[in-house]
Amino acid sequence: MMRTITSETIVRTVKNLCLRANKFLPSDIKLTLDTACDYEISPNGKRALNSIIENYKTAQHTGLPICQDTGMVVVFAEIGQNVHIAGELFEDAVNEGVRQAYNEGNLRKSVVYDPLNRVNSGDNTPAIIHVRLVQGNSISLTVVPQGAGGENASSLRMFHPSATREDIIRYVVSCVQENGGKSCTPLIVGVGIGGDSEMATLLAKKALCRDLFTYNKKLLYTDMESEILDRVNRLGIGPENMGGTVTALAVNILSYPTHVSCLPVAVSLGCHATRHATEVI
Repeated sequence: MMRTITSETIVRTVKNLCLRANKFLPSDIKLTLDTACDYEISPNGKRALNSIIENYKTAQHTGLPICQDTGMVVVFAEIGQNVHIAGELFEDAVNEGVRQAYNEGNLRKSVVYDPLNRVNSGDNTPAIIHVRLVQGNSISLTVVPQGAGGENASSLRMFHPSATREDIIRYVVSCVQENGGKSCTPLIVGVGIGGDSEMATLLAKKALCRDLFTYNKKLLYTDMESEILDRVNRLGIGPENMGGTVTALAVNILSYPTHVSCLPVAVSLGCHATRHATEVI
């Protein structure tokens, strides 16, 4: 059955998601941070973790942003094929929601109109929007305010198909070793394997949003996630680059079929404030 959803509803939902994501850390990340204090052995690392925990609690009590870098907004939208959007174009509605959230919520505007001219857009638009058509008559919206610390540590490598599991593990660990200290540890490590260069990068970004208490549906990747996490936490980078055993909270892998001659692997690093919020309308 067809269902009409107005563009005003989309504007309001995106606005609320932007505000929520910037001020309230997802519960799975909060619980994982709290637990990390129990097994961090470095005194400096423990102090850093306690500061991180105090920070997210202050944000949720005061309504202030978790981080001064309130990010460039990435939106993952799943639109039911039986949905009719009345009013403005979907893209315009999303950007209006972002505009209202960042102007009215006093969030930092970090987007520049052109990557070379570097003139600030003034309202943190445009967002980066990924749309997927699905069955049903609802719209699922996930808002990810992507900060620059983790984004600047993103990496893509086009492996030869003969590359081994060990080759991929070493590559992911090396990405953390080279960039982890710049990305506000402890990290969530998103890994995309397969597709093409574009799809692998998208998978890595989406992997950051997977609930930390869910397991990969493929045993092969469940084992890889555990192995990578163990090696990353033996690097000694620690919370906020202060040294310790908690360099990452989780490693999440997403995969996709690929060409017989390709093996793309992308890595996206999310900081301890890997912010995202989802709502279905």
